Amino acid sequence: MNKITFPNEKAAAASVPSESEKNIIIAGVLLSMLLAALDQTIVAPAMPTIGEAIGHPEYLPWLVTGYLLTATAMAPLYGKISDVHGRRPTIFAAIIIFLAGSLISALAPNMLVLIIGRAVQGLGGGGLFALSQTVIGDLVPPRERARYAAWISGTWAVASIAGPLLGGTFAQHLHWSLIFWINIPLGLMALAIINNPLKKLPVSARAHRIDAAGAMLLVVATALLLLALNWGGSRYSWLSPIIVGLLGCSAALWAVFGLRLQRTEEPLISLEVLGNSVVRCGTLAMFTVQAANVGLSVYLPVYMQSVYGLSASSSGIAMLGLLLGTVVGAMASGRAIPRIAHYKMIAIIGALFSLVCLTALALLAGHSSLIVLEFLTIGAGLGTGTTFPVATVSVQNAVDQAHLGVATGVLTFLRSLGGALGVAILGAIALGNGLPLGGEGLQALNTAGTAAMPFAYIFFACATTMALSLVAFHFMPEKPLRGRAESDTPVIVE
Repeated sequence: MNKITFPNEKAAAASVPSESEKNIIIAGVLLSMLLAALDQTIVAPAMPTIGEAIGHPEYLPWLVTGYLLTATAMAPLYGKISDVHGRRPTIFAAIIIFLAGSLISALAPNMLVLIIGRAVQGLGGGGLFALSQTVIGDLVPPRERARYAAWISGTWAVASIAGPLLGGTFAQHLHWSLIFWINIPLGLMALAIINNPLKKLPVSARAHRIDAAGAMLLVVATALLLLALNWGGSRYSWLSPIIVGLLGCSAALWAVFGLRLQRTEEPLISLEVLGNSVVRCGTLAMFTVQAANVGLSVYLPVYMQSVYGLSASSSGIAMLGLLLGTVVGAMASGRAIPRIAHYKMIAIIGALFSLVCLTALALLAGHSSLIVLEFLTIGAGLGTGTTFPVATVSVQNAVDQAHLGVATGVLTFLRSLGGALGVAILGAIALGNGLPLGGEGLQALNTAGTAAMPFAYIFFACATTMALSLVAFHFMPEKPLRGRAESDTPVIVE
């Protein structure tokens, strides 16, 4: 563990960015976020072509799992590193690591190298999610920060729509490696855009120690948990020795990590941050919201294809209602937060509205028209979208500038973990009710008239997790948002 210090001269030399420079920085970090988001959606449609081209198609799921493992586990570590070394070098490192992984993947001669390249991409991609929101938190005071949530949601929506289209087009008409080559010019463009403006970010830091042992415990514990969630119910039975062993080892490492947080002088995740009731409730709310949101986005197209007989492309178009609803909800929430004193009510009302729509989806599964289904999914997206700005702004507003990176990293980590856990739980429900998840099974389902009961259970599970988020938002304390006068005060190194 090396002690890191920062010269006072560097802090004194940092000047406050102008409004135009702030917009340039935000555009650059959103472009870097788009890189990571696009990489989660562009690979799936190209996977059959990749398996045919380089062989060993049985290992194709690892192209997703490898990225997910490293990206999720690294998110909170990047927050701590950026609090120590500053935002600019950390986000530069994340982009460069991501581009290195893209290069390895594009040049991969076999499946093993491609999986390694995807894991390296995740090492960088996990930082891009957390650091993008952290940099926005540095630049914009909490009272005004919520309006940028629509930009973040828009970035995810673009990735969700463009990723499958680009992936399918590249694989079918050009070459599968282009899904990785495209990251190189985009990443270099992001570096060029944010290079000079990021130099003006004030350094909010003091003498720190990096808890390398704690970071390793967190990464391994998370990796074992995600392996169990990805393999359980598909490759192995949930009660198989392998899955039980993975879950047991993960639980033991999480316990050791918790003890280290209590006994280490400066742990990876500050106890001051974890002890903050706003952070605790806000991150838990985001964990459960994302479990419902990602789970719904994964199984809704399967529902449309199997029950309504839509084609794969038609179900993708029908998914636009959910995506656009989420963006509109986030935009409306972001604009309303600065104008409403009790801004927490925005998330509570949104979560309740989403809960009602998801419950209606479950009750009407197999008995509603496609138009009714679209209205309900749009409503679920609208309600879910309102919660994202409230959770992010509340968590960032509750901590001081020195802990902003850690708090945002924890939020991003639990958001990603919630999505993975949500997909795993819904997968177990699907398999337990006779709904196949593999390629041949899904092809067999692509005829109208398939029993809708498994999907009713899935929608009820999404509604249950949204109800848990409603409880978390209810118990989350509501602090007045800091304004520009407080947030623009230069930060001096101790």
